[in-house]
Amino acid sequence: MDSVQDNPQPYWNPYWAGFGLGLVLLSAFVIMGRGLGASGAFTTATAAAVHAVAPAHAESNSFYAEYLGDGTRSPLKDWLVFEVLGVFAGGFLSAALGHRLRFFIEKGPQIASGPRLALAFTGGAMMAVGAKIALGCTSGQALTGGALLNVGSWAFMLGVFGGAYAVAYFFRKQWR
Repeated sequence: MDSVQDNPQPYWNPYWAGFGLGLVLLSAFVIMGRGLGASGAFTTATAAAVHAVAPAHAESNSFYAEYLGDGTRSPLKDWLVFEVLGVFAGGFLSAALGHRLRFFIEKGPQIASGPRLALAFTGGAMMAVGAKIALGCTSGQALTGGALLNVGSWAFMLGVFGGAYAVAYFFRKQWR
């Protein structure tokens, strides 16, 4: 008897998916007055967590204070927090409806799960540090900045893709 995962739905056409993402971006501009991004949500959640543990420190720290606001409402009510929660919920729902919901570690046959997770964590940490240095994440740069035809955003994305292709050469054996 076949399980649901044995008959996954085909992936969307990437052009239609891109068109849909463009409509989501346009909707964000029309409804919220700003584009998409994710790093601000994690920074806001971190500031709220620090404030819950050490309120005096968070309020006296200019970095955290910027994300805490004036104290009249919770920083977790920032719209980016809800956007990121929606991304997680939408990804889960999409996987469930497409019969692709499974928990596994995506890796090639030449690498064990531990090193694969270590490489993924290291890459994610590097992207997080880069997002803070650049004052925004890749989704904000690529989607929002690219849609606004910002030269810096286009240069950033060319650098990201160029760097990824350059480094992929050294990791390709892990996937074969």
